Amino acid sequence: MPIKIKDSLPAQAILENENIFVMTEFRAMHQDIRPLNVLILNLMPNKEVTETQLLRKLSNSPLQVNVELLQTASYVPTHVDTNHLESFYTTFDQVKDRKFDGMIITGAPLAYVEYEDVAYWPELCEIMDWAKKHVHSTFYLCWGAFAGLYHYFGIHHKYYEEKLSGIYGHRALKPTSPLFRGFDDIFYAPHSREIYVERSEVEAVSDLEIMADSDEAGVTIIKTVDSRMVFVLCHLEYDANTLSDEYYRDLDKGLDPKIPQNYFPDDDPKKKPIVNWRSTGQLFYTNWLNYYVYQSTPYDVEAIGDK
Repeated sequence: MPIKIKDSLPAQAILENENIFVMTEFRAMHQDIRPLNVLILNLMPNKEVTETQLLRKLSNSPLQVNVELLQTASYVPTHVDTNHLESFYTTFDQVKDRKFDGMIITGAPLAYVEYEDVAYWPELCEIMDWAKKHVHSTFYLCWGAFAGLYHYFGIHHKYYEEKLSGIYGHRALKPTSPLFRGFDDIFYAPHSREIYVERSEVEAVSDLEIMADSDEAGVTIIKTVDSRMVFVLCHLEYDANTLSDEYYRDLDKGLDPKIPQNYFPDDDPKKKPIVNWRSTGQLFYTNWLNYYVYQSTPYDVEAIGDK
């Protein structure tokens, strides 16, 4: 998939070195194609890492995708390069009058903060409500998924006694769903979270359906019946060393973290992790983009959200 990004975005060089077809604005201007317009609301502190991970997953089909990066205006992180934000990110006021085929709302390290106490919570709620009429299908990721389930359906998360961290096997509960087309009977995915949602609370909402779960990680993938919203509590976009980096980061903070399960060979952090989720992650994002965005979005982007 030729993903269209802003010229000079740092992820460009990384992706091109992986032989991923990246199209800059200059080249895209010379093509007469109706691209898919995908907006990424990036709430993660390390924005460049998240950008690269998500762009990598949106990059393996014949579709042309115009990707735009969105930041919150009500809260600007102090540890992010201001020049990077000014060069590559937009704000909600600049896009609120437009329609998008797809949107991804990322996670954020806010598990222990009540939603109403999050600095940008009112703005995030406004964006989520806006997405219902301006975005054809929205992909809510990790904390973004918990926030969406709470905002739309009143489902509040619960806390684990200790952080869930590692690689776990999952079942596709509706294996004939296009979301899981090409999946194995058991698929593996990374998790890194302190919170979860009760299955019974999800099942009590008629507009929701549980798509995948895990014996260890519980409910993992949920979507609305109309497929306009997909809530994903695992991290199929993670790089090979993401959990390792988090583990050593927490060690440096003196937090005594648990070794991520099923990740390091022989549970030895000195050994290089073996990735068993990369192809699944690529397939999952491609299926969402193809079947839940491209195959069903109106050709006239302005018709998105119309009943």
